[in-house]
Amino acid sequence: MLTALIVIIGLAILILGHEAGHFFVAKLFGMKIDEFGFGFPPRIFARRKGETEYSFNWLPFGGFVKISGENDRMFGDMARLEALPVNEKKRMFFFQAPWRRAVVIVAGVAVNFLIGWLLISGTYMVGTAPALLISGVQPGSPAERAGIMPGDTVQNYVQAEPFTQFVSGHRGEPIEIELIRGSEKLTIVATPRTTTQPNQGALGVLLTEDPGIPRLSLWGALQAGWREAVLICELVLYSFGQLVKNLVLQGSLLEGVVGPVGIFGVAASAGEIGLIYLIKLIALISLNLAVINLLPFPALDGGRFLFILIEKTKGSPVPRTIEAWVNAAGFAFLILLMVLLTARDISGWF
Repeated sequence: MLTALIVIIGLAILILGHEAGHFFVAKLFGMKIDEFGFGFPPRIFARRKGETEYSFNWLPFGGFVKISGENDRMFGDMARLEALPVNEKKRMFFFQAPWRRAVVIVAGVAVNFLIGWLLISGTYMVGTAPALLISGVQPGSPAERAGIMPGDTVQNYVQAEPFTQFVSGHRGEPIEIELIRGSEKLTIVATPRTTTQPNQGALGVLLTEDPGIPRLSLWGALQAGWREAVLICELVLYSFGQLVKNLVLQGSLLEGVVGPVGIFGVAASAGEIGLIYLIKLIALISLNLAVINLLPFPALDGGRFLFILIEKTKGSPVPRTIEAWVNAAGFAFLILLMVLLTARDISGWF
């Protein structure tokens, strides 16, 4: 329950941080912000401060920013917009120079990358010691009967082989196993099996060797965090390419890719190992948001950036009807992808 709460709060902060990036850069350029929303509608209440309305909404999964004139070119009355006084037009998104609009769009992605980088760097500043983890327990095994649980850490061992040899050398005999579960130290008595089935050890546990995270200075942590963040971004880009390729050419989803529901399963596993790994997972999600949003795909920030680039290259905006239809198609594809991933996540429960 606590892990799920941490993930929900983490996701809300990541999406809110993304929108805050748009908000502060737009403010910096003097654009008018009509609304900054905490969460998504339906609305709970709103307060106006200056020219901006700050709304608090029931769905706590991020937020949104409404910049004056941001969507008016696609959906507004252009004749009315052109007739507005100059002092109003100069504060609207559509009438800004292309480079300013581009910077506002990219700002959200930059914040997500920054959050991911700093969170990973923070794990290097804290560091963790090498450990031998119980990552799985077979049903009906001696380990399950003794009360060993996934997420437990085996004391006095950092490699699987010595521990496995110790267990195998005492088949049929009660042995004491010292574990760490959260902040609690436990001594559990288990009796390894004398005979085993294929792919099942004497104790019935799946072991994972955690090499730990080296503890570094501030500068060293920032450097290591940067390298890891860049590597993660490269892997996310490659994985998304494979996902689209499989979906288009084979009509199937790539194994190992999860949707919003599946994230909680991954988070539960990370939470069992330790808080620092849950933080790394949130950093990974933040970097995912940065990369995916920057892709030149309709309805994403990268798609909007591409339209601005085309405008700058050809000297005039893409016809607004074309831009609207392309964005609608892109949004529909993303929703379909999300539904398919969610359906697969849920089907995995049964």
